[in-house]
Amino acid sequence: MNKKTSLWIALDLVFLAIFNIVFFVVGGTDHTASVWVSYVFIHFAYFMMLLAPFLIKKSSGAVVFGFSIYTISSIYFIVEFVVGTMFILLKQDSYKPALIFQIVIAGIYAIFLFSHLIANEYTADSIERHEQEVAYIKEASLRVKMIMEKVMDKSLNCELEKIYDLIHSSPSKSNIAVSSLEKNIVEMIGELEKCVINDKKEDAMLEIKKIKTAMEERNNRLRYKYN
Repeated sequence: MNKKTSLWIALDLVFLAIFNIVFFVVGGTDHTASVWVSYVFIHFAYFMMLLAPFLIKKSSGAVVFGFSIYTISSIYFIVEFVVGTMFILLKQDSYKPALIFQIVIAGIYAIFLFSHLIANEYTADSIERHEQEVAYIKEASLRVKMIMEKVMDKSLNCELEKIYDLIHSSPSKSNIAVSSLEKNIVEMIGELEKCVINDKKEDAMLEIKKIKTAMEERNNRLRYKYN
């Protein structure tokens, strides 16, 4: 455990320390059931607020997800603290009003929390899929550009530049219908690289034509799919 983690834990324990000192020093240990119910719910709400960061799915959108989950948990804690404190001060003989009221609040919190967690799962999956799609275009473009740097022949370089522009300007949004095409294109780029390294211009030109045809087919399928 590093120093930063220790300091965060110490900070998190400040509220618990102050609350429990005040609770037991002022009120003692002899309390009605309604007071103990409220005591437990306040602690539960506080721990849920502390656990909020661990409920967030790791992705590039984690900051946004974390903000909403932490906000929901923080609001729940504030509401529960106010309501719980009210029941502690009332010291009702019957525990039922305190229990029912605070269960309802916890239930509302659970509905909001799980709704956001489910929505965040879908959003995180969508972001991850989009990042993979963009990565495909970037990787393919980069590989062609690296091949261009190895070519001295002007005519071949000109054709490579056309392929680079075609790939670079292609739609990043993908679909399962073109996944096999994209895999083939990556393999063709690998073959193209071998042709360039082995100084086989004619074979390289043939691979370029195949890549161009495959990319145009991919793009046409995607345009048909999303139009």
